Amino acid sequence: MGTSSNAQELLALERKAREFIDSQLGQPIPMDYHYPFEDDLESFLSGISNTQIQVIGPELIYGRLYDKIGYGGIDNEMFRHLVICRLFNPGSKLRTVEYLRQYLNKDYDVDAIYKFLDNLCFRKDKDCKKDASGKVIKPVGNDIKHDVERISYAYTKKICGGEISVVFYDMTTLYFEAAQEDDLRKTGFSKDGKHSCPQIFLGLLVTTGGNPIGYGIYEGNIHEGKTLVPMIKDLAGRHGFDHPVVIADAGLLSKKNIEDLEAEKYEYILGARVKSETAEVKEAILGMNLENGDVRCIDKANGVRLIVSMSDKRAAKDEAMRKKGLQRLEKRFQTGKLTKANVNNRGYNKYLKMDGDVSVTIDMDKFNADAAWDGIKGYVTNTKLSDAEVISNYSNLWFIERAFRMNKGDLRARPIYHRLHNRIEAHICICFTAYTIMLELERELKDANSDITLYQAGRLTKTMYQLNYKMPNSHRTKSAHRQ
Repeated sequence: MGTSSNAQELLALERKAREFIDSQLGQPIPMDYHYPFEDDLESFLSGISNTQIQVIGPELIYGRLYDKIGYGGIDNEMFRHLVICRLFNPGSKLRTVEYLRQYLNKDYDVDAIYKFLDNLCFRKDKDCKKDASGKVIKPVGNDIKHDVERISYAYTKKICGGEISVVFYDMTTLYFEAAQEDDLRKTGFSKDGKHSCPQIFLGLLVTTGGNPIGYGIYEGNIHEGKTLVPMIKDLAGRHGFDHPVVIADAGLLSKKNIEDLEAEKYEYILGARVKSETAEVKEAILGMNLENGDVRCIDKANGVRLIVSMSDKRAAKDEAMRKKGLQRLEKRFQTGKLTKANVNNRGYNKYLKMDGDVSVTIDMDKFNADAAWDGIKGYVTNTKLSDAEVISNYSNLWFIERAFRMNKGDLRARPIYHRLHNRIEAHICICFTAYTIMLELERELKDANSDITLYQAGRLTKTMYQLNYKMPNSHRTKSAHRQ
């Protein structure tokens, strides 16, 4: 059958010989037949333990992309593990410790991870001290956040052909249940409807395709409009990009923001609040009698345009949302009494009509009047782009919504933190890095014309194993891969 000095090859030859004998005799070899090397093989297999079995998919896939983007230049093994674990097995830091121990044979104490998070993102002036001569002494720890943003921006610029011509900015809120207010977590307007829970604001700046540039964390009671220009100027100063077109939704629209953007020579496309325009402008918009697909433009002062468009699909959605809001109001205020806990300016409470101090009814005239605005969307811009180009660019804001979903993570698992500010920044820094890696994986799959989704790719990483073992005679260490 053949010869070999390799034990595995000899076993293969032996199996081949048995099959040959079976075919010649027309009957199988007796089960009590003793095969050479089987005792050695059984002894070898019985000595294998779980610690020799390693899941290599996360490092093989996500780790390679981590290095490709440039994060391997951050000299911190724990940060690498936390990012890859966030992609492979997202959860609490305790689950991260279990994952590292079970799959990577890395034994970290959970307190060591929390201590690392405390020291991950020092950069605030208040964290610095001065010596006797007045020289600023920076705290111990690396400013990994700025390293991550620098690396992410460099890779984003490369992906975009060396130029950042458009940026998208938006904010979201992260709330904390059963937590007290502190210097960062404040009660404010909650986009999640959790008005009684302390929260923080997360601002994110991306470019075309959702490719990340940077992010910022703000107190929960800040007005989001005050963060737009300062954040763009800060990131532009650190990264050195010029004056891209700034695109943001109506939540960032304010007279002050427009004045600041124009003062800094930025072109912008902002979502408009058409129902908050002057009576003259609103009358002009409704007088256009817009139909599906129509786009009209109203010139404002100093080269600023208000562009309005109509969509039947958006109209159906607006109508459904209004009716849903009305149903909630009818159910909530069916007694006609308004309690103190119900008072806020959010959502469809604008349809409430108060008579005296406590009696409340629903203003159906106002509800019906709003139907005239169903499907109408407005955009404010000072660019020279065509109306269609303005709308097309603005429509790419969905990339940032997707980014938010991937960056939020679970910040509510531990309501009370020691050194909370740094731990929140550390967690979001990890999520931001993981998001960048996911975008690159998606790009590679698309370039390869693969029909594998990101979800499927994530599941495949969990099926890639490696067995580390020593040869019984030579004691050489070897590895065997399996998927």
